[in-house]
Amino acid sequence: MNIIIKKNLFIYKNFKTKCSIGKNGTNKRKFEGDLKTPKGIFKLGKLYYRKDRNNKINCKIKKKIIKKNMGWCDDSKSIKYNKEITFPFKFNAEKLYRKNKIYDLFINIKYNTNPTIKKRGSAIFLHLADKKYKPTKGCVAILKKDFLKILPMIKKDTKISIS
Repeated sequence: MNIIIKKNLFIYKNFKTKCSIGKNGTNKRKFEGDLKTPKGIFKLGKLYYRKDRNNKINCKIKKKIIKKNMGWCDDSKSIKYNKEITFPFKFNAEKLYRKNKIYDLFINIKYNTNPTIKKRGSAIFLHLADKKYKPTKGCVAILKKDFLKILPMIKKDTKISIS
């Protein structure tokens, strides 16, 4: 069963909640920096989490602790474009260990991964929303309490369908 994203609605099995998507909506033809969430059906990658802010993680997918030197390359000039990196890094990359809490828990949405096409978009995640559901730069975001409810139900074959 897929996770379904329709505008600002997140549906998985019998669970429905509000979500945030890219500031400029969704689009089949996504480009780096367009603030759009990619349309399509995508596999999910591993769960990344801040161990200092999450004690017990109940999940069936692979997980990885976020360390202070971790990032995600969003610079299409790098061969590491749209991949996890370690700082120091000579290209542009997003920090994964952040003061704000949006990346305390996130799952990589496997968009633009196989193959990775330069400038087609990077760092598309299912991550945590703030209380106001501020639009994202292209990700999907839900509240932490909702993330923790659905996380145990997600399996390695779960996909996300964004329309």
